[in-house]
Amino acid sequence: KGKCPEDGWDESTIELFLHELAIMDSNNFLGNCGVGEREGRVASGLVARRHYRLIHGIGRSGDISAVQPKAAGSSLLNKLTNSVVLDIIKLAGVRTVTNCFVVPMATGMSLTLCFLTLRHKRPKAKYIIWPRIDQKSCFKSMITAGFEPVVIENVLEGDELRTDIEAVEAKIKALGAENILCVHSTTSCFAPRVPDRLEELAVICANYDIPHIVNNAYGVQSSKCMHLIQQGARVGRIDAFVQSLDKNFMVPVGGAIIAGFNESFIQEISKMYPGRASASPSLDVLITLLSLGASGYKQLLKDRKEMFSYLSSELKKLADTHNERLLDTPHNPISLAMSLKNLDENNDAAVTQLGSMLFTRQVSGARVVPCGSVQTVNNYTFKGFMSHANDYPCAYLNAASAIGIKKEDVDVFLKRLDKCLKTSRKEAKKEKSVNEISNSNTGTEQLED
Repeated sequence: KGKCPEDGWDESTIELFLHELAIMDSNNFLGNCGVGEREGRVASGLVARRHYRLIHGIGRSGDISAVQPKAAGSSLLNKLTNSVVLDIIKLAGVRTVTNCFVVPMATGMSLTLCFLTLRHKRPKAKYIIWPRIDQKSCFKSMITAGFEPVVIENVLEGDELRTDIEAVEAKIKALGAENILCVHSTTSCFAPRVPDRLEELAVICANYDIPHIVNNAYGVQSSKCMHLIQQGARVGRIDAFVQSLDKNFMVPVGGAIIAGFNESFIQEISKMYPGRASASPSLDVLITLLSLGASGYKQLLKDRKEMFSYLSSELKKLADTHNERLLDTPHNPISLAMSLKNLDENNDAAVTQLGSMLFTRQVSGARVVPCGSVQTVNNYTFKGFMSHANDYPCAYLNAASAIGIKKEDVDVFLKRLDKCLKTSRKEAKKEKSVNEISNSNTGTEQLED
């Protein structure tokens, strides 16, 4: 039926299925005689076993979704994977999606592929409207495709950084709709930035006849992000949305899903990919989804949401203990932020030092964001880089409740963070005292002079 089974398969059944697919590929035929330049020959038995002898990859030279005559098994695997992934995207909340395909590139390059496809439809366009998010790969995806990003600064509403809809529309009028390739919006992001106002952006894109590409990097795991995409497509225009395989399905880095509501446009994007492609990302996600089943994946989504509530309440308690606060970002369903105002006021370097302390204590993924850092990316200078704004009011620390997180992860993180904050405060006070004594001595010497 091309759908994800409700209940997951055991490993031996999955391996049997993969071996059955592999023996349909010509490189595994007993009497095969290959005289071409690409015959699926593999020098290492270990490499062959690692790929279940599915060596030919996916697609043909002109279309990543095309069937290879000499690789019926790999082609079937590709089609089945795309079909099962489409089923899961619908299950996760985007019910009206019509087409998708797995591409063996991470999110940034997959966005680039979307922009390059739009270039043929809008030959005059050279700008991409981009509500600011301080993450390099989505910014560089536009540069790599040869377009000029037009950065729209976010507006501060309470603690949240939100889309400046009026600025987006004003910029479209100023540049001219025909000169704009698309609006490039974002759902999943680090707090205190929250998902873009997708419905309003989709309506603007429909009104001005401008394509709309959504960076949904790790949004499949969030019902809120998926609902925004569904609603955006219902009330306005969304041409494609791109999501990472590793962040949403717990597989190795290297793949993404490009999905959309217009089947022919998604096919155009797949045809834009030059040459054949690695089957590894498709193989990884198919194995994972067959193992989990639809019920297993739904359970992971439910567990993640529960862990978000737990992380939020426990981080708030810890923040109160250290005279800090959990920033109020109700529109962000995955990421949280805790202020580091007291730490920042005592010592400028204390904030970044906290990040180092956490990392050396094996806490990965927590981001410490100081005030006022400046970074240049492809000749564009971002003030307050990593905070998604030129002047965010305070330094802060990020933590996320992503798919697969467990209660033990949250508990250990909070325990280590508590220790690090106590140590940082002690060191900051000690340094402050030393500076005060030093200043006092200097003042005495000046009086004596």
